Amino acid sequence: MSSKRKLVDLSHVVRHGMTTYPGLPGPVIEDHMSFVDSRPKYSPGTEFQIGRITLVANTGTYVDVPSHRFDGGADLSEVPLSTFVDLEGVVVSATGRAGIGPEVFEGIDVTDKAVLVHTGWDQHWGTPAYGDAGHPFLTAEATAWLAERRPAIVGIDSVNIDDMADLGRPAHTGLLHAGIPCVEHMTGLEQVVGTRFRFHAAPIAVAGMGTFSVRAYALVDDQG
Repeated sequence: MSSKRKLVDLSHVVRHGMTTYPGLPGPVIEDHMSFVDSRPKYSPGTEFQIGRITLVANTGTYVDVPSHRFDGGADLSEVPLSTFVDLEGVVVSATGRAGIGPEVFEGIDVTDKAVLVHTGWDQHWGTPAYGDAGHPFLTAEATAWLAERRPAIVGIDSVNIDDMADLGRPAHTGLLHAGIPCVEHMTGLEQVVGTRFRFHAAPIAVAGMGTFSVRAYALVDDQG
């Protein structure tokens, strides 16, 4: 990485038993083989640990691809890696509101870019308030505006890119139908507001799955 670029982590840490989305189980993180158990297998002084994690795909910061919403849609192994990495990024600020309309994107070139929506809702991460009603989300109108202009990927630092009370899930439906992945449960977006950056959020290429955790991050140009 160039000394003129700053690395900004935009992902939550995954911890044993934590809640990401209300009602979904937390991850179970444990030893498959502990250091103690490994010692008889190796020479004296040599030891290893092999961990095991059991988790639902929607854990921590994660990306949704078309097969999350549409039976027969492209899964994690079928969406090109270029969709998730080395993307020119733009951030829009939408703090202090619930429904986020198309007006916040007006005048911004979003085509082929990673479009990240900074709401500040990540301040509630790890508390009951994170899953409360009133969380920020994209409206159907904003979704239609974005889908027409074809960003590469859309992310948000909220509990859901949709209004959880709307069981039709228009944001997931509109974006994933257009082949635009969604990154949810981001954090730290205030660090990249007003900057030039490249965005990365690659999941494991798992066949048959439409969602998986990512290590989302930005490489920010030094503008000083």
